[in-house]
Amino acid sequence: MAKQQPHSERLARTSRCAATRVLAGLLLAGALAYSTWSLEAFLPTGLSPRTAYVSELAAEDQPYGTFFRTLDLSAGLLVLAGATGALLGRTMPLGRTTQPGRAARRGWLPVVGWAGIALFGAATAADSRLPLSCAATADAGCLARERAGDVPWTHSAHAVSSSIAVTGALIGMVLLTFIARRHTAAPRLALARTGPALVVLELLATGWTLASVAAFDAGRGTWGLGIAQRLQLLFIAVWLVVLAWSAVSEARRE
Repeated sequence: MAKQQPHSERLARTSRCAATRVLAGLLLAGALAYSTWSLEAFLPTGLSPRTAYVSELAAEDQPYGTFFRTLDLSAGLLVLAGATGALLGRTMPLGRTTQPGRAARRGWLPVVGWAGIALFGAATAADSRLPLSCAATADAGCLARERAGDVPWTHSAHAVSSSIAVTGALIGMVLLTFIARRHTAAPRLALARTGPALVVLELLATGWTLASVAAFDAGRGTWGLGIAQRLQLLFIAVWLVVLAWSAVSEARRE
């Protein structure tokens, strides 16, 4: 006859599972909000998905700028809340380990990984408060003002906050995926199975984006800048969905 868990242990397990579901829900909602740039397919934005920055959809002079800025703010705050909850509550969803006597939730790797996701959320929220003033890829006048430095400080600061957001996302993606592959027990989490491919795709998309930005700044065309950046954002969002699903799956097995 199997030994039943004490009531206090069952209650604690139920509480941890419920907390993890809440945090996973925040990450999932954040990922969905972060993907709403895809609504450009149904809106007359006047910007080309092949050449325009995604951030230009939220520029101050664009017809749907307020709409996209609000969604960016929501996405950033939701992800930030989920990641911060994981850090403060130590609700690390990658808790199981194949190595007896070692707890995968301990140590600095999960903390840095979740801190990276929190940084991504905070910087994404900051992005929405530091909008571009105009769309340089579609407006020659805007491009001229940008290169002459005749744009608001928020326009220039947007590039910094965007870079910080991607850096935070990459830190979280790499470290949490590594933990999932190294420490989780069978059946392996979705993050352990698909995370590595998403990390590689994200790195490739980021490299393409950086090369395209350099080409555009040098006056050599866009090199598919819009496509590259949209893939970059898509892979981050998909990875967040996989992370949320894995968090719930792991909590159920604990």
